Amino acid sequence: MERARLWSERFKLFFLNNRFVIFLLVLFLISINIFMLSKIPYVFTPLIVLVKTVILPIILSGILFYLFNPLVDFLERHKVKRIYSIILLYILIIGVLVLIISLVIPVIKSQILELIGNIPTLYDQATVQIQKWLGSDVFLQIQQSLNVNPQELLKTLSARGEALFSSGFSGFASTFSGIGGFLGTLTEVILSIVTVPFILFYLLKDGKNLPSYILQFIPVNLRGQTSEVMSEMNNKISSYIRGQIIVSFCIGILLYIGYNIIGLDYALVLAIIASFTSIVPYLGPAIAITPALVVALVTSPVMLLKMIVVWTVVQLIEGKLISPQIMGKSLKVHPITIIFVILTAGNLFGVVGILLAVPGYAVLKVVITHLFEWLKKSSDLYETKKVTEKPIEVEPKKV
Repeated sequence: MERARLWSERFKLFFLNNRFVIFLLVLFLISINIFMLSKIPYVFTPLIVLVKTVILPIILSGILFYLFNPLVDFLERHKVKRIYSIILLYILIIGVLVLIISLVIPVIKSQILELIGNIPTLYDQATVQIQKWLGSDVFLQIQQSLNVNPQELLKTLSARGEALFSSGFSGFASTFSGIGGFLGTLTEVILSIVTVPFILFYLLKDGKNLPSYILQFIPVNLRGQTSEVMSEMNNKISSYIRGQIIVSFCIGILLYIGYNIIGLDYALVLAIIASFTSIVPYLGPAIAITPALVVALVTSPVMLLKMIVVWTVVQLIEGKLISPQIMGKSLKVHPITIIFVILTAGNLFGVVGILLAVPGYAVLKVVITHLFEWLKKSSDLYETKKVTEKPIEVEPKKV
């Protein structure tokens, strides 16, 4: 009887009175329920359709909210009503879009059409240039040491490139094989773009009230910690989105100036490509340099050297001056970790995963960090016993 009572007290002590064990038990039961309900098609199908419908406009609106909300807050601090600040912001955005459409788009369109039209010529020139380089004495020695045949190498690369492009176009054609599928996708994109201004308007107007509204569904004892987690998540996301967009914009401007100085063709298009791809950290610049390398390569070896110099200078300015001043150490994530996170998210979720990998990882890191701190406080597994030192007794001196 005494042994049963001791086991009951131990069970209550280590399981029923342990909040972490209860949390794991509740999480396990919720996971079982979700798994069982997922086997019933009509339960989660409407939810999946709803998420697919609203995910794109919500993501776009969230990015624009974090980008423009500081400007609205600034105007509000200077005695301008928030609704008037939002209207003024929309007028400014419309004016910038009209200016871009009327002045910049025609230049971009002409350069893109010219670049597309010159792709066969660029390919032939690049092939001739590579063959010249491979025919030099230095490359002949490298070929002999590595036992590489340049003609076979070029044929293999060309065959693989053609296979890649053909598979890409066939995949594209299979994706939009039917006119109904194409119209459906086009309709979804148009509806997403059209709904973004309305969602953004209400986010800018009532975004400050959203955290307090969410906290109403949280137990009272957890509201303080939940508010802290939400505030930290908001700071991480806002600093990353604003910082990355500003850094990418600066990279595009610097590259456009550098390409014009050295006289590189298609400077505006190449700078815009670099600006957009630089949104993805570390991997984006490596992708953006490829078209610039091809254009510089077919121009001349001197132009290739100039382009590499411009690219190196821009990357040094971005890494040493722009990024530390704009983004600082807000995320505190190692570059290797960021690369692995981007690659994993790209394999799982495609282009959307690549774009949202770093902020998603930052949010997940905040949640896991606070859960770990809660575990340390609610469990005695991480408690360290304080060692009390005994006072040293000093014997009185004998007289």
